[in-house]
Amino acid sequence: MRRTSFGLLLAAFMAPVLCFAQSGKVFDALTLPSKVLKSERKYAVYLPPDYESSGRSYPVLYLLHGAGDDQTGWVQFGEVLNITDKAIAAGTATPMVIVMPDANTGRRGYFNDIKGDWNYEDFFFKELMPFIEKKYRVKTDKRSRAIAGLSMGGGGTLMYAMHHPELFSSACPLSASVGPLSQDDAKKAYLKSNPGLADSTTTGYFNRHSAIALVNNMPEEQKKAVRWYIDCGDDDFLYEGNALLHIAMRKKEIPHEFRVRDGGHTWTYWRASLPKVLEFVSDAFHQF
Repeated sequence: MRRTSFGLLLAAFMAPVLCFAQSGKVFDALTLPSKVLKSERKYAVYLPPDYESSGRSYPVLYLLHGAGDDQTGWVQFGEVLNITDKAIAAGTATPMVIVMPDANTGRRGYFNDIKGDWNYEDFFFKELMPFIEKKYRVKTDKRSRAIAGLSMGGGGTLMYAMHHPELFSSACPLSASVGPLSQDDAKKAYLKSNPGLADSTTTGYFNRHSAIALVNNMPEEQKKAVRWYIDCGDDDFLYEGNALLHIAMRKKEIPHEFRVRDGGHTWTYWRASLPKVLEFVSDAFHQF
């Protein structure tokens, strides 16, 4: 009886220790210097439960926040730590590093400015990604790299994966801002913020920053380069652009998953999206 009691006491004592050991870690106020943006840039990172003990390298997911948030958005409101830990423990997601950059300091957005004086996309690819790949044990091949994001970050996800299909195995835009739906819409928006722009400038910027234009002009060899998971609520104010993007992809025969669930442009919706995103990108991470 004493041995049994001792065993039960030991198990009861060890249970919270084991649970604690199975938790990942999030750091949400990290920085790196940027020559491109002439500033210190913040980012957050999720490290999987066995990161410190395994010594191995991990696939990486770049997870982009929406307008009005910063690198802490997915941490505070998206519950990335809790949701990812549960997905890994359940076996629906592979252990991965998740990087969440700040695109709300200095100026808001993930793109190079139309006037060329704030080049966030250049920062992302020329400085952030090399920094992450040097600082953390992440795999650097295309299959082991994915990108996802919500709203403005969904737009960043679309652009980055379409501009650089050689770098990402999967892309998951959620409730995405797909960019201007027509060239006329784009011209009006660009000129409102930047009077006097030449037509050639607005046309070129539209063709590079409209997801639908990029789909319509996508070369044949790029159509299957990225696995796409597109998700937007039926009450979301960005429903039209996402629906038109789905239709454009269908017409161009670009393989993709398109999901419409009950909900709007809310964290309740995106928290429910994240487990599926983790599962979807993990499917590519596991492929050989």
